[in-house]
Amino acid sequence: MGSATKLAFSVFLISCSSGAILGRSDTQKCVHYNYNPSSSFSSSLESRGNVSGEVTCSGEKDKRLHCFATWKNVSGVVQVVKQGCWLDDVNCYDRTECVEMKDVPEVFFCCCEGSLCNHKFSYSPDTNQTPVPSTNKPVTARPPVLTTLMYSVVPIMAISAIVLISFWMYRHHKLAYPPVLVPTQHAFHIMIEDPGPLPPSPILGQKPLQLLEIKARGRFGCVWKAQLLGEYVAVKIFPVQDKQSWQNEYEIFNLNGMKHENLLQFLGAERRGSNMEMELWLITAYHEKGSLTDYLKANVLSWSELCLIAQSMSRGLAYLHEDVPGHKDGHKPAIAHRDFKSKNVLLKSNLTACIADFGLALRFEAGKSPGDTHGQVGTRRYMAPEVLEGAINFQRDAFLRIDMYALGLVLWELASRCKAADGPVDEYMLPFEEEVGQHPSLEDMQEVVVHKKLRPILRECWQKHAGLSVLCETIEECWDHEAEARLSAGCVEERVVQMQRQTSVTPPEEIVTVVTMVTNVDYPPKESSL
Repeated sequence: MGSATKLAFSVFLISCSSGAILGRSDTQKCVHYNYNPSSSFSSSLESRGNVSGEVTCSGEKDKRLHCFATWKNVSGVVQVVKQGCWLDDVNCYDRTECVEMKDVPEVFFCCCEGSLCNHKFSYSPDTNQTPVPSTNKPVTARPPVLTTLMYSVVPIMAISAIVLISFWMYRHHKLAYPPVLVPTQHAFHIMIEDPGPLPPSPILGQKPLQLLEIKARGRFGCVWKAQLLGEYVAVKIFPVQDKQSWQNEYEIFNLNGMKHENLLQFLGAERRGSNMEMELWLITAYHEKGSLTDYLKANVLSWSELCLIAQSMSRGLAYLHEDVPGHKDGHKPAIAHRDFKSKNVLLKSNLTACIADFGLALRFEAGKSPGDTHGQVGTRRYMAPEVLEGAINFQRDAFLRIDMYALGLVLWELASRCKAADGPVDEYMLPFEEEVGQHPSLEDMQEVVVHKKLRPILRECWQKHAGLSVLCETIEECWDHEAEARLSAGCVEERVVQMQRQTSVTPPEEIVTVVTMVTNVDYPPKESSL
């Protein structure tokens, strides 16, 4: 190739690249509309009435912003569901018009670039057909010659480059953003070969869901922060190999009476992909503060904060354990968590706790088998002595008492980060971390817990605080070596309430007197009520 030819070709490429850059529309504002009829599907997506107007979009530096619109066709009448800003999405690049091109979707969705570009939207399943207009006025045609060059040749080259770059990034596992998941007619139905198809997700049908960032990784997969229209949700993604855990958690969430303020709120379930590439999703409420473990690593607690977390956590576990035959939603069976730990306790914005992760949970229904009753499951650090020994009595109460042992360890974690006592607050440590480190083997835990019968240290300064001294007694009765001697979760909740009341009326200067007086208070009895 001659010099002149190379130069001409280079100029052509630079021109095309410049055209692609110049052709990019900077989205600054979008039409904002939120259609919310009386809705009861989620407390986190509360009805706020119809909202309309304009909204200023903001996002990360060097990331594009778009506008979107979703609408339904109800008996020939266009009903707008939502309009607003949309995050960086290659499917929206260089689209100046908001047009849905999928063939007869259940809910129409389109996105575009340019300020207020979602003011007009249309449906055009075939580019050779005239778009079906929305309630807004149709977009006027562009001048043919220059527009054809700018909006066909340049975007095609730009899209080709984007596809190649995206493929390369995907191959190297460096995608900055996951693919946007746009709803289709079948996207929100669970269809797995075993144990059979599940019903549609309660709230996800007809709504676009977008993954944002990974927040945690665990035994059965990872948890993403995601966006469901204008709300944040959590998406727990299981590989197909862990289908049983996903299935069990889904079934637990769907039992009667599982809606409780101290249990993680379930929103829906989905399947993505097929065969060995299949991913199984659980969608739940999102809590920015994260797990109790993460919070305690970064924060110390006041006495009132400790009581709030301990009370709401024990209330949630008590409700989970309870058999409620007269529940308004139907008979709610008793459920054992079997992997209770601070990592599976999430904190809401007001510091109340909710219990999460029911992948190993067992339900106990009259006349039915509780399912998988392998005894030695859960996190080794939190395993009760009878679990470590493999000497479990496979009855309901035995499984509930295993949870109570773990609750005692989590209460110790709270006490270890409380600043109420007259003494230094240590750096956060997991239970038994001082004895066995961060990655103990089963043999390590058996030696410490079963043979030596050790427990995490209760500091002497805690005993000098009126409330913490009672909490220490409660902790010891939760992690008692004899399972039958452990407290119930309901009893722990009552004790926390009573010791909070006792300390809330006590001036600091009378703390020594209270230590002697508090022993005479009638706290709930030590005997388990399980």
